Amino acid sequence: MTEIERQLNGYRLTTAEIIYRLPDHRDLLQTYVWQALDLAPSFPELHKFLNFWESELEGPLYAVKVAGSEILAPARTQHVDHSFALH
Repeated sequence: MTEIERQLNGYRLTTAEIIYRLPDHRDLLQTYVWQALDLAPSFPELHKFLNFWESELEGPLYAVKVAGSEILAPARTQHVDHSFALH
């Protein structure tokens, strides 16, 4: 499926801020930003990545913050109260 087809089927740009503990210094936290097209609210791509992280990488996860935004969306219009012209 192409990216446009995925977006038309409900996929949206998803950004996850992954906070994890450093393997050698467990008291220190590090941030990693992951971004991909994913299907909200189940986020299968993000879950696949987090499962890979937990099984293959040594830095244990501390927290994950997720935000999503539609790339393709209906046009939004807004009426304005004032209009100014500059010469």
